[in-house]
Amino acid sequence: MHIVIVGLSHKTAPVEIRERLAFAPTAMQRPLQKLLELPPVAEGLIVSTCNRVELCAATKEPDVAISAMRRFLAEYHEITPSEIDDHLYDYQGEDAIRHLFRVASSLDSMVLGEPQILGQIKTAYGYAAEYKTAGLILNRFLHKAFSVAKRVRTETAIASNAVSVSFAAVELARKIFDRIDNKAVMIIGAGEMCELAARHFITNGVSKVLVTNRTFARAEKLAAEFQGKAVPFENFVDHLVEADIVLTSTGAPNFILGQRHMEDVLKRRKNRPMFLIDIAVPRDIDPKVNSLDNAYLYDVDDLQGVVQANLKERKKEASKAEAIVEQEIGQFHQWLANLEVKPTIIALRRKFEEIRQQELDKTFGNLKDLSGKDRKSIEAMANAIINKILHQPTTVLKQSQNDASGNDHVDAVRTLFDLPAPADDDKEIKPLGDPGQE
Repeated sequence: MHIVIVGLSHKTAPVEIRERLAFAPTAMQRPLQKLLELPPVAEGLIVSTCNRVELCAATKEPDVAISAMRRFLAEYHEITPSEIDDHLYDYQGEDAIRHLFRVASSLDSMVLGEPQILGQIKTAYGYAAEYKTAGLILNRFLHKAFSVAKRVRTETAIASNAVSVSFAAVELARKIFDRIDNKAVMIIGAGEMCELAARHFITNGVSKVLVTNRTFARAEKLAAEFQGKAVPFENFVDHLVEADIVLTSTGAPNFILGQRHMEDVLKRRKNRPMFLIDIAVPRDIDPKVNSLDNAYLYDVDDLQGVVQANLKERKKEASKAEAIVEQEIGQFHQWLANLEVKPTIIALRRKFEEIRQQELDKTFGNLKDLSGKDRKSIEAMANAIINKILHQPTTVLKQSQNDASGNDHVDAVRTLFDLPAPADDDKEIKPLGDPGQE
């Protein structure tokens, strides 16, 4: 059995193509069932996010399955194949295993190390399990992918450094204050990045939120969203004494907060530290404020610098993550090979045993005067011939478990000797090894 993947991502297709091929997360039953109706597909899974759409399948005919899955993507979404062919990629065998392990570990994400993709794959697997389109192979494959992603997050620091401007602000605040759950935040203006940073601070448990805006109704609306307090823009400086963290993005043409303002505010705060984040362009806060004791001012370039430094750190950790992925590929591939090798060897021996017994019965039926000793000699000779014939193919099958030729050898033996599919073999046979699931 082979793993195959067909899909496209932010790396191969613009958003206008990705959105046309997206599957609605609340209506996955029909596409999953249609995918499973493709003759070469034995098991199927669909991952659909804003950055990627991928079909994953278990199949005995990888090339045929890939062609069928490419057609399925176009036909299901009523798109001409030529419109999407150049944007699609496909993987099979070890390359497919590697791809999903990398995706689950966020090594293939737009933002290296982001955690969302693992949850999205788990959701996709949940639908495949619910609608029974994932069987033994994909169940083990997905659980192994989750295990690999967990190893990557546990054994590397790939997700430990903020790589968005808004979250970098939270990371810096933690360095300044150690803890922020007892701190108050003031939001000045209504810039999108400023709001996003405010949401990050709220998610991380700040104790109080003040909001000010030139349009007081806007301030009141945001304050209600953040469960905070609206402050008139005309006298926001009077309320700065309450704020430990200030986020500003007003679009004003000149500074709205100068050095003298801040000297007074810090004096009234008895020099308790303040963290000021100026995301406005032009800037809202006079850079001279940074020269004051206990005032920590960062502008958008400072935050971008933090983000770039953190991205470099994530890229260093990514090499460790790639090594983990490579280790795990071999383990899963060996399990996949073992899944069919042992039943194939048993089926092959059973086939030859049936032939041996049939031929012995014919021979003994024609030679009714044979002594018991002669019968045993003939049986021993027949056994020896069978064992010698089967020795080489059995050895090759066992050795092929550890390399990419395993599936090819299994398929060849089953075809040459007309053996039943693994699912039709002895139900008590279990695969050797285990890919290690959570």
